[in-house]
Amino acid sequence: MEELEHSCPHPRTTLTEPAIFAKETSCDCRAPHERLTIKQACRGTPVDRPVRVYADGIFDLFHSGHARALMQAKNLFPNTYLIVGVCSDELTHKYKGFTVMDESERYEALRHCRYVDEVVRDAPWTLSHDFLHKHKIDFVAHDDIPYSSAGSEDVYKHIKEAGMFVPTQRTEGISTSDLITRIVRDYDVYARRNLQRGYTAKELNVSYINEKKYRLQNQVDRMKEKVRTVEEKSKHFVYRVEERSHDLIQKWEEKSREFIGNFLELFGPDGTWKQVFQERSGRMISYALSPRGSPCSSPPREHSPLRSPSPPSPSARWHSARPSPPPSPKGASASISSMSEGDEDEK
Repeated sequence: MEELEHSCPHPRTTLTEPAIFAKETSCDCRAPHERLTIKQACRGTPVDRPVRVYADGIFDLFHSGHARALMQAKNLFPNTYLIVGVCSDELTHKYKGFTVMDESERYEALRHCRYVDEVVRDAPWTLSHDFLHKHKIDFVAHDDIPYSSAGSEDVYKHIKEAGMFVPTQRTEGISTSDLITRIVRDYDVYARRNLQRGYTAKELNVSYINEKKYRLQNQVDRMKEKVRTVEEKSKHFVYRVEERSHDLIQKWEEKSREFIGNFLELFGPDGTWKQVFQERSGRMISYALSPRGSPCSSPPREHSPLRSPSPPSPSARWHSARPSPPPSPKGASASISSMSEGDEDEK
């Protein structure tokens, strides 16, 4: 009997396209699908086909906690083909509650996760043997916390008992319920945000009174923001003025020191101006004590022998005929003393 080769689809090697949707028969491989143990899967056997791991969930508001769980499932074994089942809106609303995203949005969110190779739409709430056999699932990955739902204490109990369950770790601090809690807690903030972005009160299911209240609060916040902006600008302007004034004062001090230094150098006790003044004063004193000699008088002109002297003018005759004034007593005494001194010298 000829041995059939496995033709199971292999994990994605390129991320340029989203993951495929599972068909009615997920794997068309006709080769017998032998059950694997965890040890065999960890060793990478069988080598002719990947290990088919299934992970299911609601995946509402797809977040990093979902992605980390799928990343763990994808890396459980060396060669893993990850199949992700997403429950429909009908099952989810029946067993868990209302979702933010509808089923088509949740399907598309999973298709564009890099760790997912195949997406099963309208996945069952509880995994049956027929479903596992149809999709040729080797292992089921989920966190180890018992998941009580649909009248069962743990919907994965029979999977664990069959040795097909592989646990993953939850990401603390992030979940769909946490995200919804944040939105409900800060409902007013998000309602005001969406009103400001152009949504109508009808779209947000907000009453007329609340709409006016939110719009008023938005106006108040805008005014506060403007005031805060003006305050920041004024603080920046004051800081620049202070910095500029500090620079001006520093330059003024430098110029003042330079001016005072130049003034002292010019007019100080040993300044240049004092030396110039002393030199000029010395020159003036020396000029006063020793004046320059007067120019020599021109020699008298000799009368030409051929020409007779001109007769004196009437004014000259009047001056010569004018009697000389009598000498003053001081002058007379001075002349007498000089004459007596002359006589003594002659003796």
